[in-house]
Amino acid sequence: MSSYDYTFETLVVTQPREYVYQVEMNRPKKLNAMNNAFWREMRSCFSQLATDKDCRVVVLTGAGRAFTSGLDLQDAGLFTQHQQSDAGRVGFRFHNTIHEMQESFTLIEKCPKPVIAAVHGSCIGGGIDMISACDIRLCSQDARFIIKEIDLGLAADVGTLQRFPKIIGNDSLARELVYTARDFLSDEAKRIGFVSRVYPDKDCLLAGALELATTISRKSPVAIQGSKVNLIYARDHSVQESLNYQVTWNALMLQSEDPPRAITAAMNKEIPEFSKL
Repeated sequence: MSSYDYTFETLVVTQPREYVYQVEMNRPKKLNAMNNAFWREMRSCFSQLATDKDCRVVVLTGAGRAFTSGLDLQDAGLFTQHQQSDAGRVGFRFHNTIHEMQESFTLIEKCPKPVIAAVHGSCIGGGIDMISACDIRLCSQDARFIIKEIDLGLAADVGTLQRFPKIIGNDSLARELVYTARDFLSDEAKRIGFVSRVYPDKDCLLAGALELATTISRKSPVAIQGSKVNLIYARDHSVQESLNYQVTWNALMLQSEDPPRAITAAMNKEIPEFSKL
């Protein structure tokens, strides 16, 4: 592990493979419900991972029998701070709180290292927001997904409505799943493109996620991180704007030592090694 401080109350961070970090939500008795500490620690964790030279890929998992049950409705700290009579002041405080919660997952997307979500069991509410910000989503056969916020009397506000429809590419189905809060299982999740692979059980899922992460970690970090940055830019901009951005990006990055190193290794039928970024 690096010199960064990854000591948290709700997360356990380990390094199971070289350049591969595992971030595990660690409130199994609460089904990894997202309390006040979780939101704060996610921001701290992924801010550090973004600049940690020993990290090239992140695998996101959940401890226990569920990936996450979503927002911890029993954590009074999430709501009691807003119990005031003045609507304007309450509104500003909710605005700040929601923005901070959004940033907890947006930092997954901002992190230049690919993040692989490995989902088993239930993934409810905020869990959909979270994994929608990840690069790759894998799940076990028993995975169950629910966009639950409608049943709580609110609109999902930390990423699902903005990212999920773009991931599955089916506006009608996205609206159905949002408006009805019905569950969809692993087979449907793969069919609609929300996950890319389904594994028989949790152990196979974790093994598969780590194997995929290891494969990615052996590639050029300049190429991998540059690809993530440009994929996200292209999602939110026109084709021409994205092509122009790519020109500017590669005008600098093609000067890296990585392309000639990768080409030389390929010609010699060797596995290239890349220095830390």
